[in-house]
Amino acid sequence: MTLFRRTRFDMPCRIDIEHSDAFLRAHVELAGGIAINPGDRVRVHGDPIEVAFGDSRVFERTATVERAGPIERLWTRLCGHFEMTELYEVSFSDRRLS
Repeated sequence: MTLFRRTRFDMPCRIDIEHSDAFLRAHVELAGGIAINPGDRVRVHGDPIEVAFGDSRVFERTATVERAGPIERLWTRLCGHFEMTELYEVSFSDRRLS
């Protein structure tokens, strides 16, 4: 295990895209159910994908996965925790303070 260097490998993936009035989503699933952890990066290769309005399509591509080292993983978790606390300031109620 390295502290700073990233481990990189290629693998097949499935891309599921829907563009409709109910959903606008793109989901990537790596072959073999490989889990992605904080700090990891995934790059999907191939030509840009366009899906017309009202369509839903599935594509098979190759993805490069870069695993974060322990220090980068810890840093990502720490930063994510503090960024999450910014959401605590948001209120979705319709009450007003006078």
